[in-house]
Amino acid sequence: MTQQDAFQEKFRRLGVLVEELDAVSGGCSAESCRELIQLLMDVHGTALQRVLQIVSEGGASGEVMISKAGEDPIVRPLLVLYSLHPESLETRVLKALDGVRQSLRKLNCVAELLDACDGAVRVQVRIDGHACGSTTKTVRSIVEDSIYDFAPDLTSLEILEPQEQTSSGFVSIDSLLPHSTPVRPETELMQTTGAD
Repeated sequence: MTQQDAFQEKFRRLGVLVEELDAVSGGCSAESCRELIQLLMDVHGTALQRVLQIVSEGGASGEVMISKAGEDPIVRPLLVLYSLHPESLETRVLKALDGVRQSLRKLNCVAELLDACDGAVRVQVRIDGHACGSTTKTVRSIVEDSIYDFAPDLTSLEILEPQEQTSSGFVSIDSLLPHSTPVRPETELMQTTGAD
């Protein structure tokens, strides 16, 4: 059976299921509903895949169009839903983090992708200096929202607790002195009085 024949058969079966559901008084069976939904998904996915194939046959301009479709906030989730998005999960997560970089910078934060494997994503958030609990929650919300927007197909998202980084440029006097064991004033006093 060719792809076109299989598509026509699914389309025909779709019509039959809709008629059956119309004929059922008081609703439809759960099994019929599941099959209807799955068939709709199959039909839409096959048609959408064919659209992308036709567009890609346009050469470089077709590839540009597919790439633009993958970036569109309305089309992107549909391509992800049918596993047709032109970019990998990791690439989409990196784009999501890049998209919120300015917002995070205003909060003295950065977020970096640690890994994306089998749908599981781990992100590390770093904070320059000290931050209050509300800043941490805000940063977490910004990062989560952006990642789920670009990669709703991920299986798990772990945002590691923010790590503080000192970036003030302050250098203590002790760090400039030679590395000898410091003598505390009270110890020095005891040594002097003990010698008497």
